[in-house]
Amino acid sequence: MNWLQNNYIELIGAITGLIYLYLEIKQKVWLWPLGIVTSAFYIYIFYASKFYADMGLQFYYLFISIYGWYHWLFGGKVKRKNSLPVNNTPKSNYLPLLAASVVLFLIIRYILVNYTDSPVPTGDAFTTALSITATWMLARKYIEHWWLWVIVNSVSLALYLYKGLYPTSVLFVFYTTMSVVGYYQWQKEKFKAIT
Repeated sequence: MNWLQNNYIELIGAITGLIYLYLEIKQKVWLWPLGIVTSAFYIYIFYASKFYADMGLQFYYLFISIYGWYHWLFGGKVKRKNSLPVNNTPKSNYLPLLAASVVLFLIIRYILVNYTDSPVPTGDAFTTALSITATWMLARKYIEHWWLWVIVNSVSLALYLYKGLYPTSVLFVFYTTMSVVGYYQWQKEKFKAIT
């Protein structure tokens, strides 16, 4: 595929990613089907750029999007559409989430170092492991997932600039900024639900 076609696909993926982020902040259940579309674009983009862990992460996103879609529709105590409320991550989940992230990082990094030609195995493994954790937290509507995204998106931005993925880098500038906005938006919604 030539340079123009690669950038065209990347640009479409970045646009769908921005719409996804908007829907996530607004807690619209349609973020999940759009996540499936965005992941399909980025499977190709990351394969072509040798971000193998990020490519594998897109397959995870396909499956977690189905889980999140279902959970957001039917996971709340009141059985009505989009009934799952925003919650804090239970303290009992902190250690398992940290342990899962560390184990995922070590496994992914080992695979990337030993079985691929990834130019950035440590960064790719780090962002992929935390992304898996953050997306699971999003599916459960745990508000702290936004802070994981600030870390993931900041590190990813540096990696994508390094690899010359400029439309994706622009997307990740927005992702980093909007992760902070998303946290405060969800916090406001959570407060309104309590009062």
